[in-house]
Amino acid sequence: MALSGLDIYKHLPKENCKECGLATCLAFAMKVAGGQATLDACPRLDDGAKAALGEASAPPQQLVTIGSGDHAVKIGQETVLFRHDDKFYHPCAVAICVDDTLDGDAMGERCKAIGALSFDRMGTTSAVGLLALHNTSGDVQRFAQAAKAAAVASDKPLVLISPDADALRAAGEATADGRPLLWIKDAVENGDAAIAVAKDLSLPLCLEAPDFDSLAALAEKARDAGLKELVLSPGPVGAAEGLSFLSQSRRAAIEKKFRPMGFPVAMVAMGEDPVETTVDACWYTLKYAGIIVTNLSSPEQLLAVLTTRQDIYTNPQVPVQVEPGLHTIGDPGADAPVLVTTNFALSYYSVESEVESSRIPAYVLAVDTEGTSVLTAWAAEKLTAATITEALTQCGVGGKIDHKKLILPGLVAVLSGSVADESGWEILVGPREASGIVSYLKNQWKP
Repeated sequence: MALSGLDIYKHLPKENCKECGLATCLAFAMKVAGGQATLDACPRLDDGAKAALGEASAPPQQLVTIGSGDHAVKIGQETVLFRHDDKFYHPCAVAICVDDTLDGDAMGERCKAIGALSFDRMGTTSAVGLLALHNTSGDVQRFAQAAKAAAVASDKPLVLISPDADALRAAGEATADGRPLLWIKDAVENGDAAIAVAKDLSLPLCLEAPDFDSLAALAEKARDAGLKELVLSPGPVGAAEGLSFLSQSRRAAIEKKFRPMGFPVAMVAMGEDPVETTVDACWYTLKYAGIIVTNLSSPEQLLAVLTTRQDIYTNPQVPVQVEPGLHTIGDPGADAPVLVTTNFALSYYSVESEVESSRIPAYVLAVDTEGTSVLTAWAAEKLTAATITEALTQCGVGGKIDHKKLILPGLVAVLSGSVADESGWEILVGPREASGIVSYLKNQWKP
């Protein structure tokens, strides 16, 4: 049973040294009890107290690492149900299906295509994280050979899926250096053998069973056997049932501190209708999935899932920002326009995208407004004549161009006079929305 904050406090030094980053030992104890801090953050805690508080120091959800080296994928170790309480820490991993029935050339082409599924959005690269190899053939040796071929053809960590523990052992041994995730289907029948395999190979294990109680019992058995890195899955269920399981398991882990369910959950989003499958995958992404195994393969479908993931795993308490300062688009010359915006990522990338579409090389000056949008920054007095002039002076754009014309966003046209007075530049009022930039640059801009 999880300890309360007061139970933990009894074992702390009670020196209020603040070395943990909190004002008092009691505040630290409450954070540990809530799963938002670990005992390692207290440098003055002795080994005896750490041993006594071991259960409380463990996160409510276990961290699981799949793969090794630079391409390793980490899932789990989440601490909250709702993102406004704290951010979500480890984005769910998207795993694309591959059958072990593919021959060598087809396997290589499939892996290459999966590796190419990468997208840049708002300055962040999002990509497929895992390759899920299914033991469709039912053959132990073919599965092992396919796993080895996939490991050679792809740098993505593997998820090895089979109802046969012997097949998992053979494939796991063939790819052990890459630290794949073993996934045993029908774990109610085959779980014991799979637990033994995962223990022998020191690999993470996914247990698939159709209901909450069965998975809790299997997870407890695996924990008793010494396995720490587990993933739980209800298997290929309908969207409503899948969302229910995700909520139930997350609440059990976070609110009830029910240790058998304190592991990330893997969901299966596979179907003949790609639109329905895409929607299911997006729902699972939003509602706590740690892994999503899917047969989606077209870029437009996966982009929807990866965009949803990027949005939900950003920190809601910290605006998404770009580096403030002068940014070049294309190869701007001495007559290039200079446009002003803020360093709020959405504002900046909207402007950048439209300038690129105009095919007119330009400079974009991102003023440091602590990641707030144009109107918000103006209202908060973070986008002012003084801050624009300071950014203009520091970036040195005046030495790169022959004119002294600055294009302000139309939403803050009211600043044009004061910016002109403060900076000495000629101020032009641009469009109110980024969508008008292409027309403005082509039809109205004159150096």
